Amino acid sequence: MTKNEKSSIFLPEHTPLSLTLLVFSGSSIMCVASAIDPLRAANRIAGETLFDWKIVSVDGAPPITTSGLPIAVGGRFDASEKTDVLAIVGGFGTRAQGTAALLSGIRRVARSARAIGGVEAGTWLVARAGLLEGRAATTHWEDMEDFTTAFPEVDVRPDRYIIDGPVFTTGGASPTFDLMLHLVRSRLGMAVALDVASVFIYDQARAATDAQPLVSLGRLDGYDPRLAQTIRLMEAHVDEPLTIAAIARRADVTARTLESIFKGSIGETPGAYYLRLRLGAARRLVLDTRLAMADIAARTGFSSATTFSRAFAKAFGSPPARLRRK
Repeated sequence: MTKNEKSSIFLPEHTPLSLTLLVFSGSSIMCVASAIDPLRAANRIAGETLFDWKIVSVDGAPPITTSGLPIAVGGRFDASEKTDVLAIVGGFGTRAQGTAALLSGIRRVARSARAIGGVEAGTWLVARAGLLEGRAATTHWEDMEDFTTAFPEVDVRPDRYIIDGPVFTTGGASPTFDLMLHLVRSRLGMAVALDVASVFIYDQARAATDAQPLVSLGRLDGYDPRLAQTIRLMEAHVDEPLTIAAIARRADVTARTLESIFKGSIGETPGAYYLRLRLGAARRLVLDTRLAMADIAARTGFSSATTFSRAFAKAFGSPPARLRRK
């Protein structure tokens, strides 16, 4: 594929667009729904099928989502079938699914399709197929560091979603919904996109280039900007924690005021919340990666693996190594 803007799917066009969604077990059901439901609503509002999709899996069996619910598929992924768009939806374990045959099939589709993309962990397979070299891309924030290390030739950014020529990538369910609204708006106009958003009572409050947050605050940003600012500082310094006094100074409040804000809004001290935030990040690394415990300790701001293990066991009732073995 080339960066030929004339063939972009993100331009005004009223002809039907065919999409193939390759879904893997371990995906979030919200990612699947976010990719499909805005298009389904657009068809209903337009009164005609302007988006025509097919869901497939590698082996033709229903992929099982993280909630335990299967996704009905229309068959096995067939690289010889023509489609305008191939969207690869992945989640836990998807990064290890890149067999030579599958990657060859993805490259074959990419040569004829108008666009190809990765939703959440689906970006790993797009990259492994060699389709992101020299391009900007994103993936879920939990995978960002590992993805950057694995693909140094990719311009990895923490954006919610990225469109780089014929390739698109998203960081998760909500950014995927944003992307599909952008697709509807680009092809059918703002009025249809607003109607689609209204169907889901959805407010698109973030831009595509906004960084993915470690902590999703939702409407909290509007209610207490000092709390939101403080949490953003904490999540930006998970590996090298700031002191509460330093955080208070940056938020332009006293440490006592900051403690009052946290106790009133969250019910715990800033220090307790910060530790819980770091341990939550550590727990995801313990369960979802094979990183050594010493590396996880360093990534989450603990001075040693022993200190980390002790704090982890106190928080979760089991040392990290034991939890991983389970």
